Amino acid sequence: MHWEVEIIFFIILVIMALIALNVKNLLVAVVMLTVFSFLSALLYVVMGAVDVGFTEAVVGAGVTGVLFVVLIFKTTRRSVD
Repeated sequence: MHWEVEIIFFIILVIMALIALNVKNLLVAVVMLTVFSFLSALLYVVMGAVDVGFTEAVVGAGVTGVLFVVLIFKTTRRSVD
């Protein structure tokens, strides 16, 4: 049963990574990377590494995602002519 869930998580992880790499909007890229990190945490929990999954959820999906969103809103947009 666990390997089916792991395969689904791996497929979703690849899709999230490709979306984050190909999107032009930085905020959407940060949200996709945050979802990627949260799904990685869920994958760690499914595999039995609960402590690693908890750390990934707190640091990867929580703190880093919030920090990136705050930094994006602190920057200004410039256009190159």
